[in-house]
Amino acid sequence: MLEPYRIEGRGAAEISASIERAVGTGELQPGQPLPPLRELAAELGVNPNTVASAYRTLRERGVIETAGRRGSRVRSAPATTGRDLPPREVPTGVRDLSSGNPDPALLPSLERAFADAAARGDREPVLYGEVAVEPELARWARAALDADGVPDGPVAVTSGSLDAVERVLAAHLRPGDTVAVEDPGWGRTLDLVPALGLRTVPVGVDDDGPLAEDVRHALSAGARALIVTDRAQNPTGAAVGEDRARELRAVLRAYPETLLIEDDHGSGIVDLPLHPLAGTTSRNWAFVRSVAKAYGPDLRLAVLTGDPVTLDRVRGRQRLGPGWVSRIVQRAVVRLWTDGAVDPAAVAAAYGHRRDLLIGALARRGVEAHGRSGMNVWVPVPDETSVVAAVQHAGWAVAPGARYRLSAPPGVRITVSTLTEADSGPLADAVAAALGPRPGPARSYV
Repeated sequence: MLEPYRIEGRGAAEISASIERAVGTGELQPGQPLPPLRELAAELGVNPNTVASAYRTLRERGVIETAGRRGSRVRSAPATTGRDLPPREVPTGVRDLSSGNPDPALLPSLERAFADAAARGDREPVLYGEVAVEPELARWARAALDADGVPDGPVAVTSGSLDAVERVLAAHLRPGDTVAVEDPGWGRTLDLVPALGLRTVPVGVDDDGPLAEDVRHALSAGARALIVTDRAQNPTGAAVGEDRARELRAVLRAYPETLLIEDDHGSGIVDLPLHPLAGTTSRNWAFVRSVAKAYGPDLRLAVLTGDPVTLDRVRGRQRLGPGWVSRIVQRAVVRLWTDGAVDPAAVAAAYGHRRDLLIGALARRGVEAHGRSGMNVWVPVPDETSVVAAVQHAGWAVAPGARYRLSAPPGVRITVSTLTEADSGPLADAVAAALGPRPGPARSYV
């Protein structure tokens, strides 16, 4: 039984509120098991169906998860106030390679872009009832999407990629529906899907992106949506290549009712071509491209396109909530684009060089690592906790892969955005030492 916290309530709503309140205050910790249904029902003097209903509500809210005979437990990142935990502290003297942040030295200055946008706002104030998307931003964004082969469609603007993904999922799915997600994949996506009351089914990933056979299996088993990261996949650095894109399109053509969501958050920091999946496959699709990695995480802006039905639903719901993303921010982004504030080729080359330095240094020490694009390198490991601790003891903070996995084998994510040539050798030494002798064939992260 859970001590010192005592679950209370006579009805399902009271029981679920008691548990959710405890998760929010931290009295129930992420990963902590909950009592079996009958045990809690006996303690509270209620019907087991009442507890089952409370647990079901909490699952739909993304607070708890159930794993068959292993019972129910608080999710590792519960969708309640308790998930806003303080960031993991990096000890003094330890280099932080765990954050996933871009290199500030590669981000543009925002001063002039926002000054110009604000000045225009003084001259031409944006008032209620005006269009939600800056016309010039729509033209520039659509031209870039056309150049990359993204199918034609309306354009919307959201507060970042995850905002777009959430709105698209909510536009088509209902609690209990299943979404196929990359595994390993972006931790926030893995948390977002169950927070919407949806179920996740993992799809394996290799250097070329989602495995087509895994996608086929997920869709044949009833998954109603698929989320794919086209390039700079977090945490593995995977990028969907031409052959893999062809395989995935063939799978999707057999399941045209699948909601397809493509995330190209790596646009502007990668030099690999885009191979979009949308257009000839799913009837309902969405393609989202944010500016956070190339222009700065605080620019909460992403461009979203897709089929007319999806975009109409997203924009309609957006009008009932925030209304629009600040046109001042949109105009500032246009200024950054038109001024050439970021040279994508130079940025991609810088991150590519840093990835290659580390991957090469690890390879020379017999350590497998992956990072085809973006700013992260994924290293398969036998035990994340011991490796993270040992590498930190050597002066480097890396991210445990548990944040990014459902059923994929363990690994650690290393953000190379600020790595220098002088860093690669000592860091590789630390990782190799943490892993120890590695007999047998090379490991795989799929």
